[in-house]
Amino acid sequence: MSRTPINELSDSVSVDQTFRLADKQLRVNRQGGKYLLLKLADRTGTIVAMMWNVEDADYEEIERGGYIHGRGRTQVHQGALQVILTEIEAVEEHDVDLQDFEQFDSAASDQALQELRAMIDGLTDVYLRGLGQSWLADDSFVAQLKIATAAVSNHHAYPGGLLRHTVDLMQLCQFVGPRYERVNTDLLTFGAFLHDLGKIEEISSSGELSYTDRGQLVGHIVIGVQMLGAAIERFEDESDEEFPDDLKVQLEHLIVSHHGQLEYGSPRLPSTLEAITLHHLDNMDAKITSFTSLIEADLTNNENWTNYHPSIGRKLWKKQ
Repeated sequence: MSRTPINELSDSVSVDQTFRLADKQLRVNRQGGKYLLLKLADRTGTIVAMMWNVEDADYEEIERGGYIHGRGRTQVHQGALQVILTEIEAVEEHDVDLQDFEQFDSAASDQALQELRAMIDGLTDVYLRGLGQSWLADDSFVAQLKIATAAVSNHHAYPGGLLRHTVDLMQLCQFVGPRYERVNTDLLTFGAFLHDLGKIEEISSSGELSYTDRGQLVGHIVIGVQMLGAAIERFEDESDEEFPDDLKVQLEHLIVSHHGQLEYGSPRLPSTLEAITLHHLDNMDAKITSFTSLIEADLTNNENWTNYHPSIGRKLWKKQ
């Protein structure tokens, strides 16, 4: 049976097709009745679905990360499209076309990797260039980087998203850095390469995007510093050269300070020009990408403005 991709669904249409179950919650309404709050997914995106008047068995019969066949109807609620389901049933993986649900774009990832290699090869600092080339010579690391996500939600939250975010940020650094005499553009660019690498181990990109146990307990900033230390040791073994301690400390600072504020998870505030620049460029890329997603997902009838988003405290202008 043919299916309509999630990004092509519109208001007030019947739904009778298979989805990947990204998340499930069993909730109770004010009257004491139980309902399912679901997050459905395919390769084009996600959509919220609800099913009223359910029992515990309805929740237990479907598996998070598995597949379901849902019947119901779409509706717009507070500017966002959702599905009201009347029937659901679990579907075995061998009964679905996995191409409908695979979010990883190998061609786009290969292109981004080429851009990354070119920027690393173009660094003038011999230690940074050598360290980056050593890192990218590790086939296991490259394979992980190509499919890693930059987040579970919000910006670049898809397999390959970390690589795209990293390359975009490095390109921004190479554009901005030369405009400020005291900024070391090579150091800034390499900091962009490093800043989120810990997310390779913080977030699982296989199946549904979710935090790993190590990600929950340690976090990508600490993991990233550990990855840097291991990479420097490997570089020194391969090159028979000692990596400069001062340069290592500056790279560590770029990783631990890139969130910008202590309350946002940075163990240290940015204290070098490169760290300050990296934080603001990283935040800009993440915010623009996240806000663009909100605009593209909005279905309000008002052609100029999105619905109000409490998470950002505003509506967004969306007129082209």
